[in-house]
Amino acid sequence: MKKIDEILEWLADNQSKAYSLIRIFLGTALFTRGYILLGNPDAMLQLAGDDSFFIWFSYITIGHLIGGLFIALGLFTRIGALLQIPVLAGAVLVVHDKSLIMGGQSLELASMVLFLLIIIFLFGSGTFALGRKIGFPNM
Repeated sequence: MKKIDEILEWLADNQSKAYSLIRIFLGTALFTRGYILLGNPDAMLQLAGDDSFFIWFSYITIGHLIGGLFIALGLFTRIGALLQIPVLAGAVLVVHDKSLIMGGQSLELASMVLFLLIIIFLFGSGTFALGRKIGFPNM
């Protein structure tokens, strides 16, 4: 029983590290999504369907790349999350039923990512953050 109590105490003492690991994973996943979209411009054109929508898909790709990188590194984390929030809000509220952006993923997943982005925007980067290492404020 003592060992379990020690483990639970260690986990409680390291909650901020767990938050940082979630942030790193989310940022890496968003960056990867942007890289996949960037690597397949024909699919982006087909998804957009019209040249007037291409600018939105360009924003989505660039937002995922830059925002995901910022979030993963913990550098300008809140700015990175802010770049992503409109994209995910659009996926949840407007586009999701057509599965254009999310590639067939569920509404629950898009909603969860949006929720996590809002949390990251509000609370910042957490423990493992490049911004903290080089002296930037928790942006």
